Amino acid sequence: QVQFVESGGGLVQAGGSLRLSCAASGRTFSMYTMGWFRQAPGKEREFVAAISWSGGRTYYADSVKGRFTISRDNAKNTVYLQMNSLKPEDTAVYYCAASLAIVARRPSEYAYWGQGTQVTVSS
Repeated sequence: QVQFVESGGGLVQAGGSLRLSCAASGRTFSMYTMGWFRQAPGKEREFVAAISWSGGRTYYADSVKGRFTISRDNAKNTVYLQMNSLKPEDTAVYYCAASLAIVARRPSEYAYWGQGTQVTVSS
């Protein structure tokens, strides 16, 4: 089993940047595809980005492509989400998650989840 501690959320003005971190416990972190999802009030949880176990492949939602970058450091058991050019519509609780699937974009494909970190972008 893998457990996560997320950090880096906060309040930022539109156009600003934030870097989210998700630190994992356990020795099997490098086995997993890691993903970031977000959920705004009254909306379903949506895919943001994912990265393969090696870090060699990344995937992004169209809404964040070119603005967000997912990365991972398997030596530190940590996955990151660098968010630039933030917009008010990026406001949500952001979750990291782990999947054994090679490519995973749906929440149902992820077995382990972090507790979430709030990101608020003011206009």
